[in-house]
Amino acid sequence: MKINKIYIPIFFFATLAIGVLLGGFLNFPVDKPSFSKNNYKTKLNRLIDFIDNEYVDNVNTDSIVDLTVNNILEKLDPHSVYIPPTEQTEVAESMKGDFVGIGINFYMYKDSLAVIKPLENGPSEKAGIKAGDRILFAGKTKLYGRNLPSDSLFSKLKGIPGSDIELTIFRKSENKKFKVKLKRDIIPIKSVDVGILLNPETGYIKINRFAETTYDEFQQALTKLRNDHITSLVIDLRDNGGGYMEMASKIADELLKNKDLIVFTKNKKGRIDKTFATERGDFEEGKVSVLINENSASASEILAGAIQDNDRGTIVGRRSFGKGLVQREMDFEDGSAVRLTVARYYTPSGRSIQKSYSHGSEEYFNEFSKRFEDGELYDKDSIKIADTLKFKTKGGKIVYGGGGIVPDIFVPLEVEHGQETTAYLMQSGAVGHFVFEQLDKYRNDFKGLAFAQFLTKMDKSDLYFNNFQKYIGNLGLDLKLYKNKALVKRYLTAEFAKQLFDDEKYYEIILKEDPMVRAVLKD
Repeated sequence: MKINKIYIPIFFFATLAIGVLLGGFLNFPVDKPSFSKNNYKTKLNRLIDFIDNEYVDNVNTDSIVDLTVNNILEKLDPHSVYIPPTEQTEVAESMKGDFVGIGINFYMYKDSLAVIKPLENGPSEKAGIKAGDRILFAGKTKLYGRNLPSDSLFSKLKGIPGSDIELTIFRKSENKKFKVKLKRDIIPIKSVDVGILLNPETGYIKINRFAETTYDEFQQALTKLRNDHITSLVIDLRDNGGGYMEMASKIADELLKNKDLIVFTKNKKGRIDKTFATERGDFEEGKVSVLINENSASASEILAGAIQDNDRGTIVGRRSFGKGLVQREMDFEDGSAVRLTVARYYTPSGRSIQKSYSHGSEEYFNEFSKRFEDGELYDKDSIKIADTLKFKTKGGKIVYGGGGIVPDIFVPLEVEHGQETTAYLMQSGAVGHFVFEQLDKYRNDFKGLAFAQFLTKMDKSDLYFNNFQKYIGNLGLDLKLYKNKALVKRYLTAEFAKQLFDDEKYYEIILKEDPMVRAVLKD
């Protein structure tokens, strides 16, 4: 079960920044620290008790504590954060890699819970639920016409493995209402989107984050591709905000020789912990390319840095985010948590790729817009690097620290300067929502079409391109899509393919004209 959110493109970078903010940490919690009887440390507790017991009006002291914790953490660094209970459950599930539910992609369309697609082999698909169905009731709880928030919807559909739930369904295509009973089950949340062939020799693996299950998912994809006898591997880390360091290190281990340094960390006491590659690696000999962009951060940068500094492969794309801080998580009894920066990590050459945060979090995350203004997303020569922070790879190549991984092969944004909003819009949730609404009207037009017939239909028609132009206009976006018509049609076709067929077909379409992929295949 997953909600696709609409992101207005002007805030696209801010949204990705949140993923970066929460991404990239050591994968174990720390025990709650014991506090000494220090006046400064007890002052806060005494004040909260004083307010709770004596203040003239009723006050939610929990909210005061949350505000205080946030204010304290804001004084530290942009990645030391407080996660309230309402968000921590979702974050924990995402990093765990699964949850218990009914197995559907959905969103609220005209205040009805609409099924975008049931997940393959999940409880809903097995029960006969189809794309386009509306779920009216979960048990006796009405789910439509109530403006229910997302967390409330999730709570009605989640449960424990094997627990029963009865759903009342309205099938628009047949104009009928019926009930189905199903058992909730463990639903995987994929961190590896696909593992497919780009050509007979080249495999492609897309990693969207580094969760508990990422290494196993990567291994499954790599094994399948090795069975196809690939000699070259492309690992796509674009828009991957990070996650567990250990997963990035384990994947690097599959690509590097025995005893190659992968990463090391250093804490405030000067303790250094190094991670080395081990003897066994499933892809130590073939060609490796890693795709990164301005939203690749933390664990993504660990993997890219290990490949670059060991001269193991080629980094392709644009300068990465620049997050070299490591967090540990401390959980509280109320379900909230604090992620505290406890160390810095360094790539094998010894460079820290952490960009400056000396002017505060707002400027730190707004650095995205500065890259636009400076022209960095279009011209490699516009990348500002610290010439004083020079390091050498194992083979003697010069690399730089102090602000992300600079790619070996630079690939600019696909659109012209000033058209960035269109590029990011096409990767936002708005496209998925639009396609669902179109299929809700025209689903029968695609019935029985083979994939090749589908591609021909989409190529010959401008219907959906024109409809999408109207759709974003209704969202309040004044964009002239015809300036990037080929790009827009490609992403629309891919999203239709995802909802009608599967994720592999989506990537087949997207990657065919992908500038970074083309740069790899030409190299």
